[in-house]
Amino acid sequence: MHEFRTLAILSRFKRIFIKAGIDYGAMETILRMKLTMDGRRTPTIFNGQKKKDGNQFLKSLWIYGLYGLMVIPFLLFGDGHYIFQMSIVFGIIMFILATTMVSDFSSVLLDVRDKTILQTKPVSSKTINTAKIIHILIYMFFITGAFIAIPLVVGLFSKGIVFTLIFLAALLFTMLFIVVMTSLVYFVVLRFFDGEKLKDIINYVQILLSIGVIVGYQIVIRAFDFVDLDLTYTFSWWHLFLPPMWFGAAFELLLNQDYSNVLILLSVLALLVPIISMYIYVRLMPSFERNMDKLMSESKNRKKKSSWWVDVWAKLCCRNREEKTFFRFGALMMQQEREFKLKVYPSLGFSLVFPFIFIFMELQTRTLADISTGKMFLLIYFGNMMIPTIIHTMQFSVNYKGNWLFMAAPIQKPAAAYSGTLKAFLVKLYMPVFVLLSIAFIAIFSWRIVPDLFAVLLGAILQTLLTYKWLNSSTFPFTQSFEFAQSEGSAKLFLVTLLAGIFVVGHLIALAITGGIYVYIALLLIAIFIGWRKVFPMKNDVPVR
Repeated sequence: MHEFRTLAILSRFKRIFIKAGIDYGAMETILRMKLTMDGRRTPTIFNGQKKKDGNQFLKSLWIYGLYGLMVIPFLLFGDGHYIFQMSIVFGIIMFILATTMVSDFSSVLLDVRDKTILQTKPVSSKTINTAKIIHILIYMFFITGAFIAIPLVVGLFSKGIVFTLIFLAALLFTMLFIVVMTSLVYFVVLRFFDGEKLKDIINYVQILLSIGVIVGYQIVIRAFDFVDLDLTYTFSWWHLFLPPMWFGAAFELLLNQDYSNVLILLSVLALLVPIISMYIYVRLMPSFERNMDKLMSESKNRKKKSSWWVDVWAKLCCRNREEKTFFRFGALMMQQEREFKLKVYPSLGFSLVFPFIFIFMELQTRTLADISTGKMFLLIYFGNMMIPTIIHTMQFSVNYKGNWLFMAAPIQKPAAAYSGTLKAFLVKLYMPVFVLLSIAFIAIFSWRIVPDLFAVLLGAILQTLLTYKWLNSSTFPFTQSFEFAQSEGSAKLFLVTLLAGIFVVGHLIALAITGGIYVYIALLLIAIFIGWRKVFPMKNDVPVR
């Protein structure tokens, strides 16, 4: 079996694990198996791609390196004001790590599939759970390393070795804090709920965690005042609840030798809270594992929700019987596929929050009446930035092995599969977000923006079509394993996210011309009508065999 460097490094801390009552040999065996299986992920027969060697997750880490470039300006701006610089930097780092933890590793943390095998062996639940946490931390380490590698080099040459060493230590505590706090939140949820209801609530908690991180990042910025381009910091009691400021204060304390009581308190929190939270989590491990058994239970009396509105929309939107069938299928998968919801619902929350964050930032210098007369309603296009993520995720399912049904069924019009599913996405996921944003924006900008909102909606439909054409390679939706969701199409997904900007430019050009918005709407309608029929032809299809 392949030997992993991470396990060789981990073995140096063997005594610590043994003193904590963990069977290190069993834990290492479990980790070796998990890491080996991570490197043996092979495409299903529907991927249409050759088998790729190695761990595809590790090969996709370069995208985090690109995200890390956004940290560099904050390292160079406001030189000497470490509490400002590093609070913002750690706000960004925590945002990336927390959203990655929620979207990609919650399913690992809450995985109960190995319990039926491991619990029949002489292995303690503490050892099993520790292996699970270490497994997550290994990948979080790689993500953090890829994300912060370039900024770390910049910090080394611009601020010196002492700054770099403090940075590395703070990153270690940050990773520990994010993983443990996420686990403790799930523990609380597991403690009070069970069965199917629990699984739904966990989804909602994960979404709220992601949105909360974004809002918290904005609050961190508000903790500082800019006076004549000089940074000033005034302590308020609520700063104690902002983890990024704990780490920023530590840099200010150690590098600027500012030993004020406030900075000492915040720095102590940066050190103690991750350690205490880890201690609490270790103590709660047995209870956490017992409560995890609830995830294996099903609610017997779960009522099936009415789908009459799905049938109504299917009749209104679809051209034939097969498209209506896939419309209902897509709507049902989006409602019941928890892994799908876990990966895409946070982006729905981001789409709702981001426009108002920018409006709130603008309110620092302008009045709401002044804003309402301008073009800031175009911020609603942030709602369209969720489209690439969701369209890409439509290829995957935890029940992908049932894809043989598509091959066996006498489907006369294969194009109806994605056509109906995309329409289900627009109705079930996009429209609720768009309607909520539209109501709020009409309240702010008045009824004058109604034609603009209609143009945004049409732009979203066309963007959905173009995104599907660019990203998706499978014939049928929900037919690939989620194992490939992380590694497939990362570059394309990053680029196609910028597609919303093209529609913003087109909208601005239309607004610059008298009556141009109506011409723009007409052009979008024509493009959708022609494009949809060209991408999803329904006449000359042949049955799938």
